[in-house]
Amino acid sequence: MLMPVFSLPGEWGIGCFSRQAERFIEQLAEAGQTIWQILPLGPTGFGDSPYQSFSTFAGNPYFIDLDQLVDQGLLTRGELLEFDWGADATRVDYGALHASRDRALRLAHSRDAGFSGEADYRTFAAPAANWLNEFALFMSIKRAQGEQAWTQWPEPLRRRDPQALDRFRDQYADELAYQHWVQWQFDRQWHRLHAVATDAGVQVLGDLPIYVAMDSADAWAHPELFDLDDDLLPREVSGVPPDGFSAAGQLWGNPLYDWQVHKRQHFAWWIERLRHQFALVDVLRLDHFRGLESYYAIRYGAPDASLGRWLPGPGRDFLDTVSAELAGLPLIAEDLGYLTDAVRTLRASAHLPGMQIIQFAFDSREGAEYWPHNFVRDTVVYTGTHDNPTLQQWFATLSPADQLRAHTYLNNWWTPPDQLHWDFIVEALRSVADTCIVPMPDYLGLGAEGRINTPSTSQGNWTWRMTTDAFTPDLVSRIASLTSLVERSDP
Repeated sequence: MLMPVFSLPGEWGIGCFSRQAERFIEQLAEAGQTIWQILPLGPTGFGDSPYQSFSTFAGNPYFIDLDQLVDQGLLTRGELLEFDWGADATRVDYGALHASRDRALRLAHSRDAGFSGEADYRTFAAPAANWLNEFALFMSIKRAQGEQAWTQWPEPLRRRDPQALDRFRDQYADELAYQHWVQWQFDRQWHRLHAVATDAGVQVLGDLPIYVAMDSADAWAHPELFDLDDDLLPREVSGVPPDGFSAAGQLWGNPLYDWQVHKRQHFAWWIERLRHQFALVDVLRLDHFRGLESYYAIRYGAPDASLGRWLPGPGRDFLDTVSAELAGLPLIAEDLGYLTDAVRTLRASAHLPGMQIIQFAFDSREGAEYWPHNFVRDTVVYTGTHDNPTLQQWFATLSPADQLRAHTYLNNWWTPPDQLHWDFIVEALRSVADTCIVPMPDYLGLGAEGRINTPSTSQGNWTWRMTTDAFTPDLVSRIASLTSLVERSDP
């Protein structure tokens, strides 16, 4: 089941590593589910997207369970009730959350002055030092500079002048300590929750964006790894070209990698990145896998993605090196979008399962490879991903001709409209695909209100939350029975 952490129910404005998360894992196990797919866990920046994070290594402070801090005596429930967490329990109010979370965490940190001497903290901080120190410094400077992007910082800090950084460390030691403390709290709480999932027989499927944000500790600390000019600005940025879904394409805006530098370094940064992710999750989805074969480059400053060019990616060199260093680690290739035979060959050569989307089968703009009867076993089928509309929303907006295709294929002319989502869920579950993942909003039969993200838009995304009583015992039982019937439950 696909369920973002932020979408879990709970009191304090956003889903987190809470008792409600533990209950959700228990319900997954009761429903016969063995995989919980989450979205990237990094701290979110502009637009609140988990795919535009301030760090590919750090954790999101929003996911720290405040109730555990209450249990530790670092906060009181009365104090939390004084903060503004938003007025709608079904939506994340990031404006309110940004202010209230920061205040609550800083208050808790002020009461945990001796944390750096704890053995548990030292166990976390020592192996994390390579990324933790740079991230803490990045976030501390960012706060001191009024949250400006690092490309707007004073030149000595922007270009990482050693003396300027030393002066900053001396002046802002308390802020640096706070950033370290936050990451420690995230790490210890996530590993505790992950252990709950493991004990329940539920694997966590993580998600690794292929790119990092320009405004990130990664780009600031290692500009040599990216295609930047002498002013430390991108020459070209990421995106995808126009297609049947978007006439202007998608302009993501991430800096592109200098793959020659990565190759000379034997992809050491990537290997560290992947190794770090596998310390957090059991299985990992490689987002935008096709960018490893060739990637779309758009001139920095262009208004959209309509004029770009394809450039060769690292291909087999990358995958062979990663495989040699991290042999046996389970990966899934997100191979959606504009595919070529070269992309298919690259994925097959790495023995990685790809993805299929049930919605695409009934969209006349897509090819026959998405028909369920053409699936192969070595694939992961979804009813939709976080970027797709829910099944109910999608079907309602299909053209009459495509609705006819779907009804003819499924022979479901008599299914009540509010139950149509179950027909597509069943089609995915009974396919030959080795793995089937269904987003929680589809199991709930939600419409547009349950959509997680709409690509190429900047408002209203990443906000959907499930209510506390939505995952009912009857729904758990229905999913369990269906999963067992199609022989997808563990023996």
